[in-house]
Amino acid sequence: MTDLSPAAKAVLDAYRSSHLSINNLAAALRAAADQVAPDDAVEPRNYAPMAMECQRIRRELLAIAEELEAQ
Repeated sequence: MTDLSPAAKAVLDAYRSSHLSINNLAAALRAAADQVAPDDAVEPRNYAPMAMECQRIRRELLAIAEELEAQ
């Protein structure tokens, strides 16, 4: 297993106490990213600081999903 970021490790530890596959967990994170911080291409925002923060959160969630899928 490769070294995971602390965020991905926390998510993986939570997963290990469930009965999901890693791919299902990654899909759930992607769905959460879509709900919490939709892609600006889909739902544009007019307030730049909020848009930038939403996209930062989205990138972090998607990065965790990508790390988990690489396992």
